[in-house]
Amino acid sequence: MSTFSAAAWARNAGLYETIRNMPFNTELAAGTLSEERFKHYITQDAHYLIGFGKGLAIAAAKAPDPERMVQLANSAQGAIVVERALHGTFFADYGIAPEVFEASPLSPACHHYVSFITATAWSEPYEVLLAALLPCFWIYAEVGNDILARAASPNPYAAWIETYAGEEFQDAVKTMIATTDEAVAEAAPAVRAKAHDAFDRAVQLEWMFWDSAYRLETWPV
Repeated sequence: MSTFSAAAWARNAGLYETIRNMPFNTELAAGTLSEERFKHYITQDAHYLIGFGKGLAIAAAKAPDPERMVQLANSAQGAIVVERALHGTFFADYGIAPEVFEASPLSPACHHYVSFITATAWSEPYEVLLAALLPCFWIYAEVGNDILARAASPNPYAAWIETYAGEEFQDAVKTMIATTDEAVAEAAPAVRAKAHDAFDRAVQLEWMFWDSAYRLETWPV
């Protein structure tokens, strides 16, 4: 039987290709993505990382052994501290003051994604939660590598590209894939099915998140 990650990626390979070629990522690679769209994206991504970090922290609390607890707790710290430091640099570059960020509402897509992570974290078992968290790691790693290979130089978004294509992030993603496979391999068939559903939904939400940034999505009412 194939690993969970291999099967999950195969189920979503077509959607990954859609994500890879969507306007936001195509224009980011070309360096032509508008500043307004990138500002919308980094603002929403900073909001998202708070919810994502909480999901990782809950996964750490649910982990079955100390080694996984430490790994997931460190990932939660990375989501909040390391990646938000990158956003902080962009916030300074684009003049997004802390009070402006704090006052900005979550977009519908960001709110949906954070709500999905939060609900899964509190209501589903460890294996399903890992499956819900994995696409954010994995798709960013794949998109980062893909964009790096075709990025225009110079590129105003080089720091973003280098973060997600960087060796440190790539290693963290490999570890998360292995951890998820390890957990789901021992799961009952019903839990494995729920893990696949969670992975599928998170991939859909990854697409929605980038698409919403490109459309400068706000609440319609």
